[in-house]
Amino acid sequence: MTLSNNRPEPRFSWFVPIDGDGEHIGTLKAERPPTFEYLKQVVQTAEDEGYYSLLIPTRFANGLFEEREPLAETWTTVTALAAVTKRIRFLVAVRPGFISTGLFAQMAAALDNISEGRIDLNVVPGGIQGDFERMGEVSDHAHRYARAEEFIEACRKLWAGSPEPVDYQGEHIRLNGAICSPGPVGDGPKFYLGGASDAALGLAGRQSDTYLAWIMPLEGIETHIRRANEQFQAAGRQGVHGLRTHIIVRNTESQAWDAAGDLLSRAETVVKGQRQAVFAGTAMVGQRAQAQVVEEHRVGAHLWNGISTVRVNCGTAIVGSPQQVAEELLGYWRLGIDEFILSGYPHVEECSRVASDVLPIAKELMNAER
Repeated sequence: MTLSNNRPEPRFSWFVPIDGDGEHIGTLKAERPPTFEYLKQVVQTAEDEGYYSLLIPTRFANGLFEEREPLAETWTTVTALAAVTKRIRFLVAVRPGFISTGLFAQMAAALDNISEGRIDLNVVPGGIQGDFERMGEVSDHAHRYARAEEFIEACRKLWAGSPEPVDYQGEHIRLNGAICSPGPVGDGPKFYLGGASDAALGLAGRQSDTYLAWIMPLEGIETHIRRANEQFQAAGRQGVHGLRTHIIVRNTESQAWDAAGDLLSRAETVVKGQRQAVFAGTAMVGQRAQAQVVEEHRVGAHLWNGISTVRVNCGTAIVGSPQQVAEELLGYWRLGIDEFILSGYPHVEECSRVASDVLPIAKELMNAER
């Protein structure tokens, strides 16, 4: 499947490492803890390098190092980071249900105004095994997705109605004359949704502005996009697609594979055990795909899922020389991916390396086929 007519210019975004960072991952402690000063360095580097946006995830415990290690809380952190940047956008991961929806809509509108309209939302209905339970919630997959749909509908209604009082009567969310004033800038934040289950794809088709997938081999992504597009079409909407992946790039392919091996060379058994415990029995279809066991963690000629042994959520990287990585990205772009959310360890140096070595080649390849 090739979609190359009238395509928008591809977007490349980066990632905020709220768990911590370093040249090695899966250690007990991060070589670079997630202090505000360090995360500020990451986001300012991404802004200087011309990236479109920054994804900041949400967690309830450290998901890259020992689970009790410091973790930068998402909303507080992004508010501070927005204040020290000028142009770059923030894609903020949020979990419906832990903050009143009416209050959250006010918070998001306020941050959107403070940042002059640079906020988008990655709604995360699900979670890794035991994550919601840490905060005292016990609910099933269906409940979380139904609540997420009402969350998005209620936020949009509040923002569109600002400053008039809004009523919303859902099964999980109710608003009785709620007010959001001021509303967000312009049309407000865009909603990104991911997931590989039928419920996730259905929700994305009905409510997302962008469907965001974790990287997997091309045939798997093609299937996800086809299934997502069926849901977009059923809802009478146009699908937009993004891809989340790690990048390990060096001057030569052999150097890149050596770098991949070194990344995990100090990983601790206890950290691997913690990750395996949260993956076991998870309802997250995408997480199971990321953590599949294959020889040497190679799920493709240039795809490596070794990161999944020590990291929750996206655990697969594109590995290779700049030309090879760019050609891999081109393959996904040909399937209909228009935004790539990238990351690499450590995030400051790899942000600049990818921007200088990979993105010029990738943009040239993609623009030649637009």
